[in-house]
Amino acid sequence: MIQVPETEHMIGMELYATTAKGIGGRLRQEPEDFVVKEISGWDVEDSGKHLILELTKKDWDTHHLIRDLSRVLGISQKRIGFAGTKDKRAVTTQRISIFDIPETTIEKINIKDVQMTPLGRYRRAVELGDLRGNIFQITIRDIDIDTTELKQRMDGITSEIHAIGGVPNFFGIQRFGAIRPVTHLVGEALVRGSPEEAAMIYIAASFKEEPEETRIARDEVKSSRDFGQGLKTFPPRLRYERAMMHYLVEHPGDYKGSFSMLTETMSRMFVHAFQSYIFNRTICARIQAGIPLNHAIEGDIVCFKNSDSLPDTSKTQHVTAINLDGMNNLIRRGRAFVTAPLFGYDTEMASGIPGEIESAIIEELKLTPEDFQLQEIPSMASRGQRREILLNVQPRFEILADELNTEKLKVMVDFSLPKGSYATTVLREYMKVDPLRMS
Repeated sequence: MIQVPETEHMIGMELYATTAKGIGGRLRQEPEDFVVKEISGWDVEDSGKHLILELTKKDWDTHHLIRDLSRVLGISQKRIGFAGTKDKRAVTTQRISIFDIPETTIEKINIKDVQMTPLGRYRRAVELGDLRGNIFQITIRDIDIDTTELKQRMDGITSEIHAIGGVPNFFGIQRFGAIRPVTHLVGEALVRGSPEEAAMIYIAASFKEEPEETRIARDEVKSSRDFGQGLKTFPPRLRYERAMMHYLVEHPGDYKGSFSMLTETMSRMFVHAFQSYIFNRTICARIQAGIPLNHAIEGDIVCFKNSDSLPDTSKTQHVTAINLDGMNNLIRRGRAFVTAPLFGYDTEMASGIPGEIESAIIEELKLTPEDFQLQEIPSMASRGQRREILLNVQPRFEILADELNTEKLKVMVDFSLPKGSYATTVLREYMKVDPLRMS
């Protein structure tokens, strides 16, 4: 079995689903190497209060662009809607909505590396989740093996993916932090009722991949708990850590309150990341037990395809000896999907062997459903849900000379994924490299 990088072990991705040797390489040498186009789930109209635009951006963080766009327009950010955040170092195309604004105003806007094209209007704003998925066109560069060997490896991995039925639906490194994977550790401390530990991890846990000045600043605060000094040494770009330290200077010891300096969405992200870590581990345990991801066994819980042909985890059913054959027939036809838990205070759990796998991880971590009610900070509570464990993906690829890296090759890979899934979970099977070469 090919060893996975330590960083991936930390986030619960303990194995690869494919056995063929990886091709190496790196992603995002240029923003144009990572092209993402949103697949919308609905049609625009001729009238409505919300102007619908197709937004194409290069090397822009979604939230930063929305902030700057609101400033240019002189409106609140709340008037701008979008279906999902997109990668920063990439070229991405998606829909956004702007409330109560004429098309002529958009024509006057000039923001570097941003294009906006009016599509029509709609009766409501574009909201988070208003998409079916994304189409990816990704270039893997700096590959240092010959064409014949590269094609053999790509063909071998692609064949394995087809045989498996796709790739594990892991939460990718972006969920946890590529350079500093601590989001789930903060969430775990919060779930265990220790906001002080959670705050200190978020503010002061340092990693070798960070700039030296940042590591030194974090380490000093970790040892001294001198948040006033930390405000003098932490770089301005670490605005969330600085906001929490400002609060702790003014309210000594109120670590729980320091999380109020973050947005509600960001605060909830910590607990969700811990749930994602548990989910990743559950998939790995299933694979290690020799249980397929594209085939149900007694005790599994499956969900069903909705009207958008996506897994609907609000509609689930337990697999029994009586319905086993029927469920697997639906799975083969792409109408049902095996699931695993995003464990919370009200999560439906499997039975039989799948249930034993799920319970073993929860028991090892010494967790109870009540832990996720977060008595200390109820606003971060999470009831949990089920999530499909397999991404049915059909990658296509082309091998070319790498014009940016002398005597190296590149591979252009195309595929589409449903919303909420990570392109890096597909690419890691091909590359098998440290996540930092993928960020």
